[in-house]
Amino acid sequence: MAKATLVISSKNYSSWSLRGWLMTRMSGLPFEERTVPIDDPTNRAELLLLSPSVLVPRLVHDGAAVWDTLAIGEYLNETRPEAGLLPAERAARARCRAICGEMHAGFSNLRSALPMNLKAHRPGFKIWSGAQADIERITTIWRECLSGPGPYLFGERTMADAMYTPVVTRFLTYDVPLDSVCAAYCQRIVALPDMIEWVEAARAEPDALEDLEVEF
Repeated sequence: MAKATLVISSKNYSSWSLRGWLMTRMSGLPFEERTVPIDDPTNRAELLLLSPSVLVPRLVHDGAAVWDTLAIGEYLNETRPEAGLLPAERAARARCRAICGEMHAGFSNLRSALPMNLKAHRPGFKIWSGAQADIERITTIWRECLSGPGPYLFGERTMADAMYTPVVTRFLTYDVPLDSVCAAYCQRIVALPDMIEWVEAARAEPDALEDLEVEF
């Protein structure tokens, strides 16, 4: 069977590409990575939210094309159930889906106020109240999950860790104050080999483009 193909965009800016890439890596599904250049006019329109249809990340595998990040996770869980992208226990699996859905659909204030930018470091960044409420909700989710077996949100790594990894990078970029539990979780995530590889590639991308200093 031919390898899957995962289409992504900027590793420095694209939180959704990072989520899809991590899920695919975690699944163990062999895949070829294809990057759409950020200076491509069509892709640029998508990234700046000027296009009604954002089609990255997009996983193509065995006749299926999946471009919504949660749908990619569910597809990978069906295709590679042994990878444990969702917890085995029913109640934990439901909770994992719920907090993934919350990340997928919510936290718009955080997205706009603290855009993902792996090359940047902005100590002393002023966080406005709407984004602070999102931060407090996210850290509450983390603390509740990490009160369990750990070391990740549901013991072993799952879709939930992939979904919240871009938040980890935001917290570090903007020096968001965190308690010891959440700070340790952030350090655990960025120390993963997959994240080290992704960040190195992000830093090797062309210099920042001002009009892409936004969440996508």
